[in-house]
Amino acid sequence: MAKPKIRGNAAFQVHSDEFAHIADPRERKALELAAIDAQPFGWQHAKAVVIGGIGFFTDSYDIFAVNLTVAMLGIVFWDDGLIPEKADTAIKLATSVGTIFGQICFGILADKIGRGKMYGSELMIIIAATFIQSLASNSPGLDIVVVLVLWRVIMGIGIGGDYPLSSIITSEYATTKWRGAMMGAVFAMQGIGQFGAAITTLIVTEIFESQTRDIPINKCDGSCKIAVDRMWRIIIGFGAIPACFALYYRLTCPETPRYTINMQAQDDIEAFKDVVTTPDTSEEEARSEVIIAQEARETASFTDFRRHYRQWKNLQILLGTAGSWFFLDVAFYGLGLNNSVVLQAIGFRKENTVYKRLHNNAVGNLIMICAGSLPGYWVSVFTVDRIGRKKIQIAGFTILSILFFVIGFAFHSLSSNALLALYCLCQFFFNFGPNATTFIVPGEVFPTRYRSTSHGISAASGKFGAVVAQVLIGPLRVRGNPTPENPSPWLNWVMVIFGAFMACGIFTSFLIPETARRTLEEISDDPWGKKKKTGDVEKAESGLRAAENDEDTNPRDI
Repeated sequence: MAKPKIRGNAAFQVHSDEFAHIADPRERKALELAAIDAQPFGWQHAKAVVIGGIGFFTDSYDIFAVNLTVAMLGIVFWDDGLIPEKADTAIKLATSVGTIFGQICFGILADKIGRGKMYGSELMIIIAATFIQSLASNSPGLDIVVVLVLWRVIMGIGIGGDYPLSSIITSEYATTKWRGAMMGAVFAMQGIGQFGAAITTLIVTEIFESQTRDIPINKCDGSCKIAVDRMWRIIIGFGAIPACFALYYRLTCPETPRYTINMQAQDDIEAFKDVVTTPDTSEEEARSEVIIAQEARETASFTDFRRHYRQWKNLQILLGTAGSWFFLDVAFYGLGLNNSVVLQAIGFRKENTVYKRLHNNAVGNLIMICAGSLPGYWVSVFTVDRIGRKKIQIAGFTILSILFFVIGFAFHSLSSNALLALYCLCQFFFNFGPNATTFIVPGEVFPTRYRSTSHGISAASGKFGAVVAQVLIGPLRVRGNPTPENPSPWLNWVMVIFGAFMACGIFTSFLIPETARRTLEEISDDPWGKKKKTGDVEKAESGLRAAENDEDTNPRDI
């Protein structure tokens, strides 16, 4: 096959120019898809992963940095140094609420007007809202909590848009053999973002140590309060800087080949009729070919969307992806946004001086991230195309159910070190499990015309689970008689509830198909996947099969 001409930018390449001389539009489109699926993993794929991943680094940093900065907000803006429970919940909840709107709206828009046209706009929202948050302040007429909630909702809209866009664009540009690894690597930047938030907090805490050492939390004033105020602003504001480096590549990203093919199919029908109605083609065959072309260009509309999901075979997949993501995020965000609370409950963060509290909080989060989250993300990247998405998801939900039940029922009989080890295992199997696969599968399993919308619905279902965790389950931990020594007396039963949600996720996972090593057209039964078997198409497909069967290449080579 001739070397393709490159359009777009260095990360996102378009192959359509290579096959412009092919008169038959079905054959031309089949060759374009085969070329995408068969190409070996190269630098352009690595760049695409980095560009998509930087967005997820920023998303994760901004979401989880609040877990580290709310304690600082309490020291700065409340006399006793402790942020009220309602203010804590509102600030953490705001991002998830905005994310739900962003995931649905950007998901629909990416299907209606194009992935390339939307890519980058969500990153601009995140950058602007993050910088503005870092400049927010209290005033007699407007409380700091209201200001932060407003801008975190707006930031959440941008973060929500990044979920369907980064997933779909990576999926539609990826090769079949490495698609899961590429999408997993983009999502794994979420773990790097968590690490970045924790390490930035630790560094900033050490920089301001002289102003905060040996000062009780409820006695922090003067230079101590100024130092802590600067600390949380630096931590929040730093999250927007990496996103600026990816903005150019996102704004110049060309439309994905699969979306372009889907949108151009209707325009090709008339020309296609002239090609197929030749002396060698029967009238019946010609009619069949035109019908397939028309099916491939189904207009994305609410009526067609309802017709598509009235069929149980399609609806069960959406229920499987959305339900699994919902059950996962109840526990994932219920735990992740309250890591500081958990660390305090198990005795890791009991010191009452400003420096020690903030230092131990950052160190405890780093331990959980490095021992659990980061390894889990990258084990998924290296195994998801070999083991398969469905197996990893079901196994992950099963193990998480067991771990949460053990933590909950044995909470008071386990040592602090044992509890910390179990929490790290939970983080590992979140990410070598459903947290990775619930992101990957919705980017593969739906037809092109509804791929982004359906991913957005699935992701929004997950963020609704995060809202449930914060509004309903989070406050349950303070039931009973909370004391400074035991601020979360009901935390053990919250862990049991999380275990029950993980068990529900096992059942919804059976509704999704296995997508590993299958083309997107095969998975979604796309009419353009029913290729016309010409010599050139078969040659392209044989190249794909040869790449899939190449045992000399493995994920460690990436």
